[in-house]
Amino acid sequence: MTIDREIYVSAPGKVILHGEHAVVHGKKSKVGIIPPEPIPQSSQPALCYVALAVSLNLRTFLRMRPCSNDTVLINLPNINTKRSWGISDLQSLLPAFQLDSEHEPTSPSPESLHILKTFAGFAEGSTDTESLAVLAFLYLYLCICGKDSPCIEMTVWSQLPTGAGLGSSAAYSVCVAASLLTFCGRIADPGNESSEASRWTKPELDLINRWAFQGEKVIHGNPSGVDNAVATWGGVLRYQSGKITPLDRVPKLQIVLTNTRVPRSTKILVAGVKDKLLKFPSIMEPVLASIDAVSQECQRVLEDMVTDMSMDHYSVLEELIDINQHHLNVIGVGHPSLDKLCQVTASHGLHSKLTGSGGGGCAITLLRPDVDPTVVKAAKQELTDCGFMCWETIIGGPGVSAHSPSSLTDCVLEALKSN
Repeated sequence: MTIDREIYVSAPGKVILHGEHAVVHGKKSKVGIIPPEPIPQSSQPALCYVALAVSLNLRTFLRMRPCSNDTVLINLPNINTKRSWGISDLQSLLPAFQLDSEHEPTSPSPESLHILKTFAGFAEGSTDTESLAVLAFLYLYLCICGKDSPCIEMTVWSQLPTGAGLGSSAAYSVCVAASLLTFCGRIADPGNESSEASRWTKPELDLINRWAFQGEKVIHGNPSGVDNAVATWGGVLRYQSGKITPLDRVPKLQIVLTNTRVPRSTKILVAGVKDKLLKFPSIMEPVLASIDAVSQECQRVLEDMVTDMSMDHYSVLEELIDINQHHLNVIGVGHPSLDKLCQVTASHGLHSKLTGSGGGGCAITLLRPDVDPTVVKAAKQELTDCGFMCWETIIGGPGVSAHSPSSLTDCVLEALKSN
């Protein structure tokens, strides 16, 4: 049974707080560090190192409402995309999809993706943002809604830049999954008319996360699941050996997020670290182990801050940021733009590190609660003068949420109501 009112949903982006690259390459055992491709042993298997991923309060917003003209329309103003299809045309695709009778998430097959690409008019090798966003929507719509096939109009607008490693596709997939599951009655409608956002139950959030993971598979092929988990659950997540564990009750932290606008290839950067590790194992392995120790210490500090927060905690977090940034330069994922960014913020007494794959991309700068606002303003202006983009925001905030219109800003409402 579909609902008969418009719904508003949002989901956060993500940044890696600590552990990037170490989580990919580093492994440890009880007796210490072992090579990335060890000789098989009968001893206890190695564990991968830890990464801490955290929600970023730059959000993706979705508005979904019923329409009465037997069509499905999607509007993605960030990428100037508007597409519509007839309900009967969409229903004709259903026999090609293996729909679970219990509405459990099912992974996209090459055959189903080929059918969707043909239907949408995309070339087989299309990897542009528009085609991937449209294909993810179509897959989730057909699999979640099935024979119900509601007539809907969906608009998605995001504060997140695409292709910056900030989880924009996952926030999109989470918003789409949450809205379709709600609209089709697969999960409860948590909406209210208050000025506060509302959330779903844990089992419902788990279902949203698992469906969003399928959307991420459409977009990325073989995602880790971290980005959609952060967008769903919010807060801080610990990622180790493929296992994702939300941390309970962690503090929100004020940051400046800076996009250097320098493009980079994650694949090339990861390969470069692997080459160094194979060439200089006795040098690189301790560096990766130290990055892991930074992640572990950061988790301990964040958990301590919940019950007894002090400025000493922020001092430790700042030191960890500096240490990790130096390590990331050592393993070869720094960039002159990131060096410049760190120099600028350090000149104002602030502490920064890259986030994600490095080689350009984005960085985070921690803001203590007692920082002078004029210092932050001056640092942001100097970073902007370098050609960078800056946002003052928080990390560790809520995951996917439902909203009433009154809880959203005029800017967001205007963007979602654009035609």
